[in-house]
Amino acid sequence: MQQQSTHRSWVIGITAFASCMMVLLGTFHALTGLAAILDDKFYVVSKNYVFEFDVTTWGWVQLILGAVVIAAGIFLLSGTLWARIVAIALAILSGVANFVSIPYYPVWSIVTLAASVAVVWTLTVHGREIGME
Repeated sequence: MQQQSTHRSWVIGITAFASCMMVLLGTFHALTGLAAILDDKFYVVSKNYVFEFDVTTWGWVQLILGAVVIAAGIFLLSGTLWARIVAIALAILSGVANFVSIPYYPVWSIVTLAASVAVVWTLTVHGREIGME
């Protein structure tokens, strides 16, 4: 009985970590978006990159994505299946958005891409156990 309780506590802690990471990732996206919206010269745009975006438009995408990711991170604490599915989908979307923005801000994009991968791994490996009694 003690081992099951310890395992459950560990899984709840991992899911809480994923939730906090989602809120943190959403905040990073929102700040990145605000920087692009307020000063479109902040990010250096490369002419030889496959994906070309208007920096202000990309800023709005980042800002909206950030708000949605923050909300998903908060709802993830409920332990429901739909919140986990939405959080996984948004973490994947966050990873793709960070991959696309590597030429504009490489180190930051790679760090947040790694955080997105950590969230997806956490929720797919241990997220199912959070709803179990």
